[in-house]
Amino acid sequence: MTVKLAGSRRLAGVATISALAITLAACSSSSDDGASAAGSSAGGETAAALSGTLPGAGATSQEKAMNGWMAGFTEANPDVQVSYDPTGSGTGREMFLNGSALFVGSDAALKPEEVTAAKERCFGGEALELPLYISPIAVSYNLPGLDAEHINLDPATLAKIFAGEIKTWNDPAIAATNEGVELPDTAIIPINRSDSSGTTENFTEYLDAASGGAWTHGAVEDWPVQGTQSGNGTSGVVSTLEGAEGGIAYLDASQVPDGFGTVAVKVGEEFVPFSAEAAAAVVDASPATEDATDLRLTIDLARDTQESGTYPIVLVSYSIACSTYDSDQDAANVKALLSYIASPEGQERAADPSVAGSAPISDTLRGQVDAAIEKISAA
Repeated sequence: MTVKLAGSRRLAGVATISALAITLAACSSSSDDGASAAGSSAGGETAAALSGTLPGAGATSQEKAMNGWMAGFTEANPDVQVSYDPTGSGTGREMFLNGSALFVGSDAALKPEEVTAAKERCFGGEALELPLYISPIAVSYNLPGLDAEHINLDPATLAKIFAGEIKTWNDPAIAATNEGVELPDTAIIPINRSDSSGTTENFTEYLDAASGGAWTHGAVEDWPVQGTQSGNGTSGVVSTLEGAEGGIAYLDASQVPDGFGTVAVKVGEEFVPFSAEAAAAVVDASPATEDATDLRLTIDLARDTQESGTYPIVLVSYSIACSTYDSDQDAANVKALLSYIASPEGQERAADPSVAGSAPISDTLRGQVDAAIEKISAA
């Protein structure tokens, strides 16, 4: 695929409830439009005919969004028992490849060997990788009483903190970018994911690309530095951060504990706090990966961008599924669920700050996603 995704992350408009009903429950109408993308399945069934179990798993970053998506999908498809086990991206991909999950969320794209393995898992078909959850990764800290909305950090200083080289909050490197802030001499406690994590891979990819060599551990799913505190999944990280004064952690922005501070990172000559808009802006500036296809819509994020208003510590979390399933029911259910997630209603549901606060995909990307979903069928 040669088309770049730059300019494709503007916030989508909100679909009306009536439009959603037409899309997801088209079977209730006698109209010939009953075979619409979200309301029809690979087996020719319409939404009201959908039934069975639909197990999913994967990225903890998607958990809140998935809860919202499952609620919306179930409203239109009450006979489908959809579930999502937030196991982490790495375990989720393993569950997809061994057939125990029909769809998964992953904060990292499939590795080449996983793309190959997916051909057998998908009954001779291929894996779909659809960028349906776009969210900033926040860097949050536990410093009670600090009189500042954000702590400003440049990429090199942030890398040295997580590498264990900067050990107190009043270190000169931190003070240099926070003039007028009374920083405590509290010890810094870096907190990371203990499980194999796409969030870790996205965060270390940023450190590797943007820190000018200060981060020497590469982009990895498993945390590479010893001597830190850790937590299993996003919930484990949150729990560890809440209990560790002086702690600093990376986590999906939707799950920052109430009242905790966050880092504004230096981009060019400014410090940019996280927001859905700033996350969407960096995705706008990023091209497709070299190995992307019409089914695998993977993005090469511009981690070292200097463009104003961008927040480069962002994850694009993929919904991964098969183009071919071994039953009409599975194909129909997966197709309908992904169509709902990609719809304006589904994307706006996840964008609600009370749900996940993510950045909705654009109409341009939605067209590519819908074309990929349309290819889901039964063997």
